This record gives sequence, structure tokens and C-alpha cells, in this order.
Amino acid sequence: MTTHPTPPAPVPVTPPAPAPATLAATRERLWAALDARDEHAAAATVFAARDAGIPVEDLLLDVIGPVQAKVGREWAAGRLTVAQEHAVTAIQDRVIAALAHRIPGPRPAGGPTGGRVTVACVDGEWHALPARLLAEVLRGRGFTVDYLGAQVPTPHLIAHLHQNGSDTVALSSSLPVRLPTAHAAITAVQAVGLPVLVGGAAFGPDGRYARLLGADGWAPDARAAADLLAVGLRRPGDAPSTPEQGLPHLLDQEYTLVTRTRVQLTRDVLAGLEAKVPAMAAYSAQQRDRTAEDIAHIVDFLAASLYTDDAELFVGFLSWTAGILRARGVPVGALLAALDLLADAQRDFPRARAHLAAGHRALTRIPTPPTPGPHA
Repeated sequence: MTTHPTPPAPVPVTPPAPAPATLAATRERLWAALDARDEHAAAATVFAARDAGIPVEDLLLDVIGPVQAKVGREWAAGRLTVAQEHAVTAIQDRVIAALAHRIPGPRPAGGPTGGRVTVACVDGEWHALPARLLAEVLRGRGFTVDYLGAQVPTPHLIAHLHQNGSDTVALSSSLPVRLPTAHAAITAVQAVGLPVLVGGAAFGPDGRYARLLGADGWAPDARAAADLLAVGLRRPGDAPSTPEQGLPHLLDQEYTLVTRTRVQLTRDVLAGLEAKVPAMAAYSAQQRDRTAEDIAHIVDFLAASLYTDDAELFVGFLSWTAGILRARGVPVGALLAALDLLADAQRDFPRARAHLAAGHRALTRIPTPPTPGPHA
């Protein structure tokens, strides 16, 4: 009998990574199209890059994602209005949707093999593009994905899981003020026996708040999230809880009381500012409303820092806000005055006063930009 050697199994061919210069040029073209609010040119740029061989995942994470980050920086610098930022983001979302319908490459035999993942933003979180990018990356890697989009109330998320099933839930949040809501969502999902992966700027650059809130996993970006999900997360109860997952500092009720009095605190600080800052007498109704919104944001971030017991969360927000104000030619004096007024209102709350003092120190260390000279 003649035997024949068994042919070796085919080895998957991984396409070469696109050159950095190619990705950079694609980003520049995409930004130019978005800056002109030209949706057709934006889509044409992305499709041409795909036809030239750039993998869909690289287009999503090395082109569209970084360009969206630039959109945020341009808004922060005052070079894009809120309406323009929304228009650009909407174009990006439609381009992603169109790209998702183009076959990204060979699918695993028999269909998706990576399991079922539910991807959602926590309640109150409107920045959905990071979650959308993750959903498309996971689909490209063979997962079945239920993408629920922005601002998903926790009861609706749990109802979806009961009705449709899932192996894992991936939650996204960009704003730290949503951390208490994220905590509630994490706990609720784990209560139905599913592990939770979290990501987004809200959880800190090193995932510190993900660990604090007891998430089963954290990823700094979509690639890392997909890699982690491919390995699998521990289900709730597989590993013992650690002390850092508790929040014993909440027993002092400071977070609860600041949250409950948010509206009154905002009104009191606004009234105090009007008495301390003479220039506010000339504010229009719109400027006054905007100032009230800014004060409310300060109170919200103070509450979030109390929830996590991390003053650096509050300091980071104030430093970012000071940069926004400077970019718009607004002095930070009113911001310092608002912190003083809040501190007066929190005289019985030692943690809140400590966080406000840390914020005040950080703002006073920010150098005042020089006044432009006659030749500037």
C-alpha cells in the first residue's frame, strides 16, 4: 500500500501592516473632507484606502479614530463649534456604517466564532463613536455583536440580555461623571451572571476606576478589548473580590448630599458669582445660562471625585476646563471664585473641601499667558 503524506494545513496569511506614512496621508485627506463637511469625499477617502489594501480594522482604529480625537481637540481649542463637531461626528458615524457593509476579508468557516458580545454606552453617555468602533472591530474578528448605541438605561440593558442572551457585555463611557451610573450597570450585569468589560476615558488612563468599580476587565482601546475578549473574561464569582472593589468612603454620605443638592448649589454659586464678579452684571441671558451650566458641571465632577475618592479626577477636569476657557479668551478668575463659593457651602464636608482645595491649588499653578505685544 502506498501512503501519501498528509498535506499541511493552510497557514492564514496576515496582510502586511500599512506604512505609517500611508495611514497619515489617509488621515489628512479624511480630516480635510470632514473640515469641509463633505460626506462624499470622506467616504471616498476611506473606501479608496480600503480598495488599496488597508484592512478595515486599521481604517477604523488608525484613521477614523485618531481623526475623531482631532475633532475633539479642535472643539476644545475653539476652532469648531458644538454644531460643527456634531456634524462631523455624524459624518464619521455614517462612514463607519457604510464601511461595515464592505466585506473586510475572509470570515471564519461556519460564521462567527468569537461568541456574542453586547456593546453599549452607559446611561447618560452620548459619546457613542468609541463603542461603535469596538463593535465593528469585534464583528471583523468573528464575534456576533449586539450594538445598542448611546445612553442605554441599565434596566433596558438588563432586559435586552434576558431576551437575547450574550456571553459578555462591553460598556463604554467617556465622561467620569457617569462612573456612578457605570457602577450600577456593572453590578446589574454581573447579577445576571455575565462578565463586564469596560473602556473609555471615564475609567482613567490606567483603568483605575474600572478596578475600583469591580469590572471584570478593562481595555485601553478597541484592539486590546478584542484581544481580551478572544481569550475570555472571568465570570462573576470566578475570582474572589478584592478590597479595592469596595467604596467604604461613601458611608460619609458626602457624595449623596452633594448630588441631592446639585440644583441648589448651582443656584447659590451663580448668585454668589454675580455678587463677586461685577462684569457679570452685563451678561446676556444666554451668557448667564452658560455660566450656570459650567457651575453645574463643576458640581457634577466634584460629586464624581467624591464617589471615587480621587481628588485627581476633579483636578483633571478643572485643568481641562481652564484650558477651554483660555482658548476662548475667558479668564479663570471666575472659576477660582466658584471654587471658593463651593468650599464655603461644603464647610461640613471634609472630603469635598479637600478636593476643592486641590483644584484651587492646581488652577493657581497654571501660568497666566502673556499679554500680546504690539508686534504679536
